[in-house]
Amino acid sequence: MCGIAGAVSLTRQPIAKVASALAAMNQLIAHRGPDGQGVWVAPRDVCGLAHRRLAIIDLSAAGHQPMVGDNGAVITFNGEIYNYVELMAELKGGWDFRSSSDTETVLAAYAKWGIDCLSHLRGMFAFGLWDGERFFAARDRFGIKPFYYAVVDGVLYFASEMKALLPVLPEIATDPDALAEYMTFQYTIGENTLFKNIHTLLPGHALTVENGEVKVFRYWDVHYDIDWDHTPRWFGEEMRTRLADSIKVHLRSDVPVGAYISGGIDSSLIGILAGREEASGRIGFHGKFTEFEGYDESAYAEAACRDGDIDLHQIDITASDFRNNIEKVLYHLDTPVGGPGSFPQYMVSELAARHVKVVLGGQGGDEIFGGYARYLIAYLEQALKASIDGTQRNGNFVVTPESIIPHLTVLQEYKPLIRQLFSKGLFGPLDERYFRLIDRSVDMENEVDWSALDRAGVFARFQAIFNSERNVKKEAYFDSMTHFDFKCLLPALLQVEDRMSMAHGLESRVPLLDHSVVEFAATIPADIKFKGGQMKHFIKSTFSGDLPSELAQRRDKMGFPVPLKEWFSGELKDMVADIFATQKNRHREFFNSDAILANFDKAERFSRKTWGLLSLELWQQVFHDRAASYRRMLDEVEPAQVAAQ
Repeated sequence: MCGIAGAVSLTRQPIAKVASALAAMNQLIAHRGPDGQGVWVAPRDVCGLAHRRLAIIDLSAAGHQPMVGDNGAVITFNGEIYNYVELMAELKGGWDFRSSSDTETVLAAYAKWGIDCLSHLRGMFAFGLWDGERFFAARDRFGIKPFYYAVVDGVLYFASEMKALLPVLPEIATDPDALAEYMTFQYTIGENTLFKNIHTLLPGHALTVENGEVKVFRYWDVHYDIDWDHTPRWFGEEMRTRLADSIKVHLRSDVPVGAYISGGIDSSLIGILAGREEASGRIGFHGKFTEFEGYDESAYAEAACRDGDIDLHQIDITASDFRNNIEKVLYHLDTPVGGPGSFPQYMVSELAARHVKVVLGGQGGDEIFGGYARYLIAYLEQALKASIDGTQRNGNFVVTPESIIPHLTVLQEYKPLIRQLFSKGLFGPLDERYFRLIDRSVDMENEVDWSALDRAGVFARFQAIFNSERNVKKEAYFDSMTHFDFKCLLPALLQVEDRMSMAHGLESRVPLLDHSVVEFAATIPADIKFKGGQMKHFIKSTFSGDLPSELAQRRDKMGFPVPLKEWFSGELKDMVADIFATQKNRHREFFNSDAILANFDKAERFSRKTWGLLSLELWQQVFHDRAASYRRMLDEVEPAQVAAQ
């Protein structure tokens, strides 16, 4: 796990001030790699690569990057290739390995298979590779590791974090299409980012620079090709085998490994299973809020750790922690995504980094196995419609009115969302109904100047993904909903996972996001994964013997709830007022600051409105208002010392 950056000339002309650009980019991602740094520049300055190292596998100097292969190819690599041991054995005949690092394995795989090396890699990764003729970059299948790029004056610049690209941009401005997406979902759903002219390489995509042209292409995708031939028991046994194998390879490390234990199903299961596999993995980390009722999940985390013989370290998170750290959170996030859970994630990662260098998490379980209450809300509406129409027994039904009733107590805290959903468009087209379920902008009509943003374009881009028959053959509404969240929400959550851990020099691994696990899960029928509308029915029934009963049977899991409403109307009220009272805030493009302050404390208890507006304003203060300081870095940071060619 590391930080990468680089620059590639599209025209083969020398890149101006390349050493200064690489030094500035490397400085802005220094937190990602406290164990070393390096810079390499090609002859005639047509390409430059930079690297910050967090040593996890092969701690020796042989793992230093950028790494130059015997064939002259050079790579800057971030992530972990979990099957590097097997790949090294396969590739030894044609490559003389000088290290035991997974980075060199990528060089060897590229030398043998070229771009098709990606199909042989199992892991989380982002890298840039220069072979003397072609630049080749790729991002892992799920977007666990980040890759951003911008083309400026005939040069492609890339980095692990968006902030590293700011010194080379002609201006720091907001992309209006990405902002419209953010105001709708609190994340973006395409390659545009909130920074104008900075793009993200999407999950499962690769990029080449060759003959003066940048080409981006998809090399992997998930397909919901449903397997109707096997029983729930067979699916369960196969999932146990695949997840056990994934956890085993995710524990490969030359440093100790711990686990996040949130108190939910996914992280608890990963922590328990990892502890059985590897004794060094029996250390867990948990953040809790004890000041207000309804936010403390620690009893469930403690139950999981008792069952798994895990040594649990906890942190009690307070309003003072929020005041002291929220600007740091936004700085490390680059853009405000994924909801307020990023703040406690930052705090727990800081705790974990005091004890380990690697931590396992349960990210991906909600999107793969159906862990969001909105899926149940969507099926509640469909069950009502089917009962009225008399069609509840037709075809491949997932829930019936009778089967869904026992699970509706999960929705006690979601009555405002149900009221909002049912108030307009009841029984309408499925894509419109799900869009309304995930639309975070419905209570921000006055705060945002929507006339300057393309809301219709957001819905059209949503529809293109939600209704994609290339991925989902429409066997079930459940598959369409989870597929959209897998493609769009999950990368945003993984951005949080990466940034909040790397802010503290900590590597976060997610065993549920092994492509063998994901590809298999996509074949499981929805009425097995979401039977009767029970969230995560399949994962609970499959691993019921591995989880304490209080976790397997709980119905009140709320994600990572943060008491924002209580803080912002109490202890942090003055802080919020001060944030929105700056002179620059009074003239923000796209926003009405008076309406924001007037309506700020009127949001429901778990509304994302307060987080969405506050974090967006802080983002603008941290980056837009300090644009000049980023631009000056090209002149103020000492040029990088370039490795011998």
